[in-house]
Amino acid sequence: MVAVEFDLDPEQEQFRAVVREFAEGEIAPHAEAWDRDHTFPVDTVLAMGRLGLFGLVFPAEYGGAGADFATYCVALEEIARVDSSMAITLEAGVSLGAAPFFYSGTEAQKQEYLVPMVAGEVLGAFGLTEAEAGSDAGNTRTRAELDASAGEWVIDGQKTFITNSGTPITRCVTITARTGPGEISNLVVDSGTLGWTVMPPYRKMGWHASDTHELVFDACRVPEDHLLGERGAGFKTFLRILDDGRIAIAALAVGLAQACLEQSIDYARTRQAFGGPIGRYQSVAFKCADMAVAVENARNLVYKAAWLRDRGRPIRRAAAMAKLYATEIAVSATREAVQIHGGYGFIDETPVSRYYRDAKILEIGEGTSEIQRLVLARDLGLPVE
Repeated sequence: MVAVEFDLDPEQEQFRAVVREFAEGEIAPHAEAWDRDHTFPVDTVLAMGRLGLFGLVFPAEYGGAGADFATYCVALEEIARVDSSMAITLEAGVSLGAAPFFYSGTEAQKQEYLVPMVAGEVLGAFGLTEAEAGSDAGNTRTRAELDASAGEWVIDGQKTFITNSGTPITRCVTITARTGPGEISNLVVDSGTLGWTVMPPYRKMGWHASDTHELVFDACRVPEDHLLGERGAGFKTFLRILDDGRIAIAALAVGLAQACLEQSIDYARTRQAFGGPIGRYQSVAFKCADMAVAVENARNLVYKAAWLRDRGRPIRRAAAMAKLYATEIAVSATREAVQIHGGYGFIDETPVSRYYRDAKILEIGEGTSEIQRLVLARDLGLPVE
């Protein structure tokens, strides 16, 4: 028998309180305006760095806290409870920006890139998705050829939907590129490199305060030593990154669903109709009850996946389950929260309206729900394609 402890330890609970205080004091009052104006709040992101959020899971030798993955999930949950845009900025900065350097970088690369990312002074991005290579990452068409005489890689291609890629504090993007027949490698491209164009920001349904761009590479040259990890090991690297990222996205989804539950309960208690609070009606009360069950189940899946990761156990199945379930219940929670709020839920000044728009991408980014089901079906031994 393996005992799994569901309670966070006192330090983690104290940390949750610190992050919640920061989120409610520094993010929540501004989230509506950032969403309305499509503002990326650089000062607030830097403040998250000073709080140590970008360095939680990295060792002290690089300036991190050396905390476990569960603690990182707690931070994401609390930030997402007030604003998904800031939560995804944190998640992408850690799981997609910094983690590749920690996993695959040379010591020189870690000192140059990882250390300032851990401090939250700069952001990194990860360029995997392309117009025809999202879920089908093996169909990557971006190419990089080594010009041995110049000691440079020459990159041509494009990447789509890349988070944190065009902010004033973006330091670099790590991309996947074909470096030979049947060979995908990771290359680091510094911001401002000639031949790299950051296209105008996307007009998105949600995550309006998050930075997302298409990237175009046209004869973009980077030094030969900007190869991150071994040549040809890019596929293996980003699969590991995605497994971690799926747990993190699931934690973000739990925070969003928790916010929907809290907003719905508060509204059901205070909104008066037909001579009393609407929460006295089963049609409303049962929605809140079902939402509470879903949030609890999702949180348990996330914490179990984090628990397995912290103990060096295989996590692909657990990460897929957590990501699939948590993101889908988050979408359902936003729908029910809007329904409970009625007409007010359709007004942008109401937080649940923003939650509704922010939720849908969770079922798509870092592996769609369909991909999670494919991972799980294969794990069950089914010959699914």
